[in-house]
This record gives sequence, structure tokens and C-alpha cells, in this order.
Amino acid sequence: MTDTTATDITAFDWRSFLRDWSGEWAGSLAEGETRDADDEAARQAGWLGFPPASEERIVAMEERLGRRMPPSYREFLKVSDGWRHAGGFVWLLAGTGQARWHNDESGLGDMAEEYAVEDAEPGEWQEADLWRGGLQLDVESDAMYVLFDPEDVDAGGEWAVYTWAGWRAAPPERHANFVEFMRDMHREFHSLRAHRPLGGREFANETTRTLDARLEEARLEALRGGWEQAARTLDEAKGYGRPRAAGLGDQIRRLLGDASVDFPGLATDPRYAPEFLPSLVAEHAAHSYRDDATLKFHLGGADEDLVSLAYATLDRVRKGTYRYTAAGPFGEAVERARELARWGDTETAWRTLTDALPLWEPLGPDLLAPLGWVADPLLGPLLTPERGRELLSTPRGGQTGEAPRPTAGLDPGGLGWLAEPDPGNNRTSYRFVLVEGARPEELPGRLSGSSENGDGDGNGDEKGGDTALNEPMTSWEAHSAAHRGRTEFSSYEDRPLMAVGRAGAGWSFAFDGDPSPFDRRRFVSPAAAASTGTRAVVVWSGLRTWHGQPFFHLSVARDGVEEYAFTYVDGEIEQSGDIPPALDPSLFFGTPEDQDPDEAEAEAEAERSLLDALAGEFGASLPRQAVEKGRLHTFTTGSWTRPPRDGETYTVLRVHLGTD
Repeated sequence: MTDTTATDITAFDWRSFLRDWSGEWAGSLAEGETRDADDEAARQAGWLGFPPASEERIVAMEERLGRRMPPSYREFLKVSDGWRHAGGFVWLLAGTGQARWHNDESGLGDMAEEYAVEDAEPGEWQEADLWRGGLQLDVESDAMYVLFDPEDVDAGGEWAVYTWAGWRAAPPERHANFVEFMRDMHREFHSLRAHRPLGGREFANETTRTLDARLEEARLEALRGGWEQAARTLDEAKGYGRPRAAGLGDQIRRLLGDASVDFPGLATDPRYAPEFLPSLVAEHAAHSYRDDATLKFHLGGADEDLVSLAYATLDRVRKGTYRYTAAGPFGEAVERARELARWGDTETAWRTLTDALPLWEPLGPDLLAPLGWVADPLLGPLLTPERGRELLSTPRGGQTGEAPRPTAGLDPGGLGWLAEPDPGNNRTSYRFVLVEGARPEELPGRLSGSSENGDGDGNGDEKGGDTALNEPMTSWEAHSAAHRGRTEFSSYEDRPLMAVGRAGAGWSFAFDGDPSPFDRRRFVSPAAAASTGTRAVVVWSGLRTWHGQPFFHLSVARDGVEEYAFTYVDGEIEQSGDIPPALDPSLFFGTPEDQDPDEAEAEAEAERSLLDALAGEFGASLPRQAVEKGRLHTFTTGSWTRPPRDGETYTVLRVHLGTD
């Protein structure tokens, strides 16, 4: 029940293998289930095969075909000259008298060649050659071909075996040699019988009992953290159709990043629904083109109450209101982790979950790990394949074992990562505000007021920002919601939608990754307004912007008064106040006389150095994972520009939404 090596092929015990298979087949049949008299005789004899072929018959066959047969097939023939019911779809497999060259009798070679383009992959041409040069082994089948490929030969002289069935809608499936082909057919027989009712009788034999014992040990091994060995054992049991194997193995696959799993046998068990349904519906919700009726496909056999729960959970996942809960100390850690994640501290949130994992209490014996949290809008983004491996490697559910080495953090820390391209290479400009000693939820009150111009003239008639935080959303969701139904866009004001969170020890941040164009003439830094009773830092970078001249602005204020600032734009630096030596703009951009206008690359390289200096000066950082991939609270600030003065113009764009 494991992969066969070259040594195993030579020493393979055909007699025992075929005898056991025959007994399993005969024992699985209900009275009167055989196809014909020959099958009935085979059932009564407990033997699916035929008398052995003599060496003379095998040599005669080889002379007829003009090729020496591969070693494993020759050894098989010496035990049984042919075989009945090789899997579920080949009713008779050829012995010495029936094997023949296919010679594209099916016409599939011509078809494969017709569809193979001139620059096709080698495998497409190989398929056409297979149909013309393959040795056909199927004698009676359910629209299935079995062919030896005499051109696909290994170092031991073994020929690969290919199987093809029209209902698969796929290229021929390769089996490395005849032993592997027969083992695969034995697995197929088991899988089909395991899922076919036997008049109330259980399909049980020595093979199933051995597999089920191994499966149970794999379950415990997975809980001890040995998920890799457990996964191999579960995959083997799944190949034989053992009922629990797929549902257990799917849990491992889901935590490694495969969201297409459906947890058969477990997702429809009300006991496990709180863990499995959220994962299923989250995958469904992620593909909005899917008909919601198809969700029932994954819930075959579920009662009405469970189906209703699934659709209610789907609605909550889509609205972003689903919240994962768990019992005991692990459940308490889940709540702490969610609170950390909603303010961007995803690293600590993950450590909070994994530290509490040994205390996790499974809902039943077939639950290998907590899973419902992957659908939680705040906790789900914490999962990566690397973190999934860490979770699976952590002993849990009452089992003990060696704790894994913690996964390396995803956030680089500091501010320098802002100088690197984002995943879609879209962030060419950004701006943020850091406020010392303030909680993130306080930032709307500090940044929602109206700005003032440099002459002290307020713009009190202008609308301020929002003082309430929106629910946590991704950046795309937040901006989509903000623009939904909006019909007027004006250059009069610049009121960014900003995400908020914690910026390291003692700091909070507000971040805008897609700001409006920088208007040097009308820009007013919000640093002074945000710094009441504390200190605030404002950064706006456009050193890689696609429009206008590269620029960088820094301003720092304390107790409502700007202490220092500089703006680099168009190769020139404007500065004010007593700038700390570590932040002296001439260290990064030089003086106007030193600037070479063609050195755009040098300006971009200066960005990281300057951001690193800022992080060192203030001890603040921004959480890359949360900003780029997580969900954060957002709010709209007051305007970052002063109103136009007499003689200055601005643009208003109005969109008229009509109906046909």
C-alpha cells in the first residue's frame, strides 16, 4: 500500500497480492451481483485470475508481438494468464493470447495529432504516438483503454502503462509500470466498493482493517504535530476510499492554503459545523460568480437546519460580520487576537493564537485543528502556507510533542518597506500620519477638523472629516464603499480615506496608499492639528509617482505647533525649523546645486534611507501585512489643502447617473 521501487517490482509477490484481491472481491459481492457465469464461477472459486502461463506461452506471445515483455508483466503472467475486473471499468485484462498492438484502432491518435499545434508540448505528440504504437491490454471494458507504451521504458526495462476513458475528459493517465497499474486498479476497486452500499453489510477485510488502524494512528500523529507523515498516510487511505480519510486530509490541505477542499463526511455533521461551514462558505463567497445554489453541492446529505445555517453564515461572511468563536482558553485568545488584528498588529495576533493552540479543545475526535477562524474577516488574513505549517506542527487537542520553531514574522518592521513595490506595483505615492501616545480610535478626532492656510485664514465653511471609524475592510473594499454613489469630485479639497492602527510602541498611524496629486501651493500639513497635547509626524512621498515631479514632505509638530518641516520637489528643498541632524534632507537629496535632474534612480534610492532614518528617530513602524493585505478601520480626514484664494481656480467633476 505504498509506492513501489525498482527492487520491489522485482520481488513483488504477485500470488499473495492477486489472491488477497480475489478474496476481497468475492467477499464484497451480494448474492446475484455477478455479471455472468464466468464471474459467478470466479466468485465461488475466490479467484479473479486464470491458470498461470508457461514460459513457452509467454515466449510465443513475445514472438507474435515482436517485443520482449516488461519484467513485471512477465511475472504476472506466470501467476495468472489474464485478469478479471481490474478496477471498476476493465472487466477483462489481456493475457498471452489477447494482448495486441492498438495501431490507432480507436482513431484517437489521429485526433490527438490533429489538435496538437506545431509548437505543442512534447506530451501532446507523445499521446498520438501512444495510440499508434501502444500495446493494448484491455479486452472487455467500460469505454476504457489500457495500453503499454514500449517507448516509455525505465532503466529496469519496465514499460509505463497508460489508461484512458472518454468520460474523464483528460489525457491518458500514466502508471510507472505494470505493478503500479495493478496496485492503482486495486485501490480503485476498494474506493468504489467503499462508497457502494452492500445491502447493509460493511465492506471490511484485512486491507480495510489495516488502513483504518493506520488512519487512526495518523489522526493522533497529526494532533501531535507530525502532519507530514499523517498526510501521507491519509492520502493512501483516501486512495482506497476509507470513509474518514478525505475529511481528515482536507483539514491539513486547507491550512496549507488549498481552499477548494470540502471536508466530506464532516462538513455535514452538525457537531463539526461551527468549524467547517465557515471555511466552505468563505471559499464560495470569494468567487462571486458562483450560483449560491451550488453551495448545496458541498452539503450533500445535510438536513434543512444545517443548510439554513450554511446560508446564514454565507450572508455574514459576505457582509464581513462573521466572527469566529471557540471554547475555553483558546477562545479567549481568539478574542485577544482579533482585537490586535483590527489595529494592524498581525504579528502579535498570530503569536497569540499559536501560543494558546495547545489549549485548544476539539469539537470531536475527527477535528485536527481549529478551522473556522480562516473565514473571520480579521483573523483569516493571518493565514499563510508557512503559518499553516507552523499551526499543524504544534501539538494540540490533548496530545503532546515538540513545539515547532516559530514562523519568521511577515512584517519587516520600521518604515523602509514603503520604498519597495507593493504586490500589484500600484503604490507609487503614499502618505501617513503618526501620533505619539494616542490610541488609534482617537485619530479621527485629531484629523477630522478643517485645515487652516498659511495666513491663518480658516476654511470653516469647508466640510471636515468623519469622526467615526468604519468597520475593518481591505483597502479595495474601503475605497469602493467610499466612492459608491458619489457623483461629484472636486479639486477644491483633499480629504483622504485613511486606514488606522498601531505603529509600534507608543504610536498610532493613519495611512493613505493612494493619495491625490501633491499640490505644493495649497498643501497644509495636518501635523499641528493632530499634535494637540502630544507629538505628530506627517510624511507624504511621491518619489516614484507617475504624475508630476518626484517629491517628499516631512513635518513634525508638538502641542499644536509645527517644530520643523521640509519639502523636496523638483530638485529643490524648502525647509523650516530646527531639523534633527539624522533627518537633514541634504543627507538624502543634497542641495539644489548638487542635484542632477536626470538622477531619478538616486531619488528613489534615497527614499528607503530616509524612511529608515525616520523609523530610527521616532521608534515607529507601519505593519506591512495589515496595510497591504489585512482589514483595518478607516475614516475620512479633513482637507489637506487650503481653499482656493481669489484668482485661483479648481475643477469640479459631476457624474450624472441615468437609467435607460
